[in-house]
Amino acid sequence: MEGWFTLIFASAKMPGVVYSQQFFMAEQSNFQSLRSKLQKIDARFRELEELIQKPEVISNSGLYSQYMKERGSLLRLMTPYRELQKIEEEIQGLKQMLANEIDAEVKELEQQEIQSLEKTSQEIYEKIQDALISDDETDQKNAIIELRAGTGGEEAALFARELYEMYIKFAERKHWKVEILDSDPSDLGGLKEIIFSIKGKDVYKYMKFESGGHRVQRIPVTESAGRIHTSACSVAVLPEAEEVEVDIKPGDLKIDTLRASGPGGQNVNKTSSAVRITHLPTGIVVKCQDTPEQYKNKMKAMRILRSRLLQRYQQEQHDKRNELRRSQQLSGERSDRIRTYNYPQNRVTDHRINVSIYDLPSVMQGQLEEFVMGLYRQEREQLIKQFQEEV
Repeated sequence: MEGWFTLIFASAKMPGVVYSQQFFMAEQSNFQSLRSKLQKIDARFRELEELIQKPEVISNSGLYSQYMKERGSLLRLMTPYRELQKIEEEIQGLKQMLANEIDAEVKELEQQEIQSLEKTSQEIYEKIQDALISDDETDQKNAIIELRAGTGGEEAALFARELYEMYIKFAERKHWKVEILDSDPSDLGGLKEIIFSIKGKDVYKYMKFESGGHRVQRIPVTESAGRIHTSACSVAVLPEAEEVEVDIKPGDLKIDTLRASGPGGQNVNKTSSAVRITHLPTGIVVKCQDTPEQYKNKMKAMRILRSRLLQRYQQEQHDKRNELRRSQQLSGERSDRIRTYNYPQNRVTDHRINVSIYDLPSVMQGQLEEFVMGLYRQEREQLIKQFQEEV
C-alpha cells in the first residue's frame, strides 16, 4: 500500500520538487481517513442491496424508490472503489511473488506490472476523490443567469450588455444554447437587467463561478472630461430546476398581470402581457415581460421562480453542512468584487484566484477558460481538504 501512496501524491505535486517523508506520512494518514469513510459507505451500500430485495420494501413504492435513489448515488463511488480493492489485491499478490522470485527477468516483469497497476490505482483514487466532492446532479444542470447593472448609472448598464455578450460568446465556444427570459434595456442601448438561460453539457459546473460583483474601470462614453470611472454589475447564477424538483403549491402563488414597460413594438406595452409572480411563503418576486404573450411570460417566470427556490433550498442545506460552503467560490453568493476589467491597462483580474490576463479584448470575446478552470481547480482543492477534515 505504501508504495502507491508515494506515487499518487508525488505525481500530484510539482515535478522536480522533493518532498519529505513527513509529507508522505501525512498524505497517507489522509488516505487512511478517506478509506475509513469509504468502508462505511461500502457497508451502507451492501445494506441497501439487501433492503431492496425484501418483499416488504418492494411492496412499499415510496420506500423502495428512496432506497434505489440512495443506492444510485452511492454506486458512482462503489464502482471505482471495488475496482481499486481488486487492483490492491493484485498488487499485494505480485509483491509476495516478487519477494520469493529468484529469476531476474521474471522479477523485472513483476516490478513493471506492479508499477502499471500502481499507476492505474492512482487514476482510480482520483476518480473516487472527484466522486466524493462533486455534486453531479447540480453541476450537470442548465443555468439561469441574472445580470444587473449596479453602481455607475448608464455606464454600468452598457457594461452589463458587454458582459451578457461575453457570456453568449463563451456559450458559443462551449456549444451551449442561450435563451433570454427577461430584459430591461437602458436608454443608450445598455441593460439595466437581463435574465437568460444557458442549456448544454455541464453548464452550471462552469458558469457558477461567475456569480458575484464584476467591476469595470474605464472612461465612459458619457464622460466628457476623459476621466476613468469605476462601475459595477452583479451576476447571479442559478441551477435551473425541473418541475419535479421543486414543489410549488398553487395557493402559495400570487399572480399579477400588468402592462410591460420599456420600448413598445408588437403591442408589448399596450396590453397586460407582463406577469409578476410572488411566492408568498418566501416573499420571492419574479417578473417577466419578454414576450407579448402573457402565457409565455408566465411560463418563463415560473422557470425563474423554480430555480430561485431550488437555489434557496440548496443554500440552506449547504449552510447547515459546513460554513465553508458559504464562501463565494463554492456557494455562488454575491460579493462586492470577484473580477475587475481594467481597460486602460488591458487587464482582467479575478481576485479569488489572483490571476490577471493582459488581453481584455479576448476575454470579452468569451475566452474565459483560464479563469473558469483556475476556479474549478481551487474549488476542488478546497472541497478535498474539507472532506478530509470531515472524515
